[in-house]
Amino acid sequence: MDSIWSAVILSIVEGLTEFLPVSSTGHLIITGDLLNFTGEKASVFSVFIQLGAILAVVVLYWQRFWGLLRPRADQKFSGLRGIWLLVLTCIPACVLGLLCHDFIKAHLFTPATVAVALVVGAIMMIVVERRSFVVTSVTLDDMTPRLALGIGCFQCLSLWPGFSRSASTIMGGMILGAGRKLAAEYSFVAAVPIMIAATGYDMLKSISLFTAADIPFLAVGFIGSFISALVAIKAFIALVGRVSLVPFAVYRLILAPLVFYFMVY
Repeated sequence: MDSIWSAVILSIVEGLTEFLPVSSTGHLIITGDLLNFTGEKASVFSVFIQLGAILAVVVLYWQRFWGLLRPRADQKFSGLRGIWLLVLTCIPACVLGLLCHDFIKAHLFTPATVAVALVVGAIMMIVVERRSFVVTSVTLDDMTPRLALGIGCFQCLSLWPGFSRSASTIMGGMILGAGRKLAAEYSFVAAVPIMIAATGYDMLKSISLFTAADIPFLAVGFIGSFISALVAIKAFIALVGRVSLVPFAVYRLILAPLVFYFMVY
């Protein structure tokens, strides 16, 4: 497989961008092109290292995930109710993703489509931040089935590589009445089941591409994405109460023409 340095770079990019509203998939496609690390095996590696980022969320929010298995009377987001809310959030993107999986892989994983998604997502983020929405939910225990399903519908936008799962769910939560911090935290927590499902599906289909010789490369990618995701999540949660989504939108608007210039033309 390719050099360990490629794994290190890609894993850091994955971990730092997976839970920020800037599109990890888009950044991995761009970085992979720059490193000349492309093709089916590269795509599967990009999916695999998401497991490290998922583990970072589980570690940081372990009490909430443990509460799903052992309900607490003082927490509404726990036990079967919490699991049901996560299921509602996962259903729309899972169904649409299964129906459109082959089309997405064949036509949307390109620098050009990523650049367009970066722009569209950025414009939507600016519009959402300029609007005032009534906040009805501020903690995970305020989550309702309607809010969970609504966020799940917005999450479908993330099937377009470059749009960002984090951006789509945070914007969706804010539009539907969640405070910005809650929208961000629920985006992290809800990412775990759908990312495990998507990663598992891709890995099962492509496991034959890998051999024992690839284990060090995969291990480096997993560990790197785990560590960098821990840093990114903690930093984002610390900032989200004071910083809007606009700086992330500006970053996306700056990045998009660079993608067009260097990757498309």
